[in-house]
Amino acid sequence: MPDLKWRKSSFSTDVHQNCVELAAAPDGIRVRESDGPDAVVRTTPAALGVFIRTVKTGRLDQVV
Repeated sequence: MPDLKWRKSSFSTDVHQNCVELAAAPDGIRVRESDGPDAVVRTTPAALGVFIRTVKTGRLDQVV
């Protein structure tokens, strides 16, 4: 995997290393947890956007 620039939310702090991090890659978006950085999930910007909007609106529990 190429060197990626991982970013975490501005709501995260360095005190607890349990943050979700994102990185842009040539073939999509990578997502990982900071305390388990070897497990990386690949997604598309569109799919990530749908997920974020679903979480923000509180509809995640309604997804089947």
